[in-house]
Amino acid sequence: MGVITCGTQNQRDYYEVLAIAPDAGPEEIKRAYHRLAFQCHPDRNWDSEEAHEEMERINEAYAVLSDPIKRREYDLPRGYARRVPKFKKGSKVKVRADSPSAYRGQIGVVDQEPAKDAFRFWYMARIESRGLTTVRRFAEEELEGLGN
Repeated sequence: MGVITCGTQNQRDYYEVLAIAPDAGPEEIKRAYHRLAFQCHPDRNWDSEEAHEEMERINEAYAVLSDPIKRREYDLPRGYARRVPKFKKGSKVKVRADSPSAYRGQIGVVDQEPAKDAFRFWYMARIESRGLTTVRRFAEEELEGLGN
């Protein structure tokens, strides 16, 4: 079908715009964006209105697919949502540095199987700090894996 333009933004398939699969990881999304941005950038195609419009579509797709929360909200109604949790009970995790949590940068262990709501998985992580053990709830996008 292709990309639908002009006022029908919610009907665009951002995966098709970036020429990637719906299960693409963050690095693959970033590589696809950089490749296409290089080809369609207005500085390289200064006389082409088509290239300018394509660059806008590429930027819009990347803005949604590179943000974990926006991507889940985009994926859910389209049936692309990942249905498997990223971490299991016992997985070592680190609270991301950009997390709003006071525990950012700390390492913990997933304490129980994750719970799922409409948009994401939630994890109870056990964190030991200064001789105290705390169990806190974190959204999937707040954690990164460290291996087991």
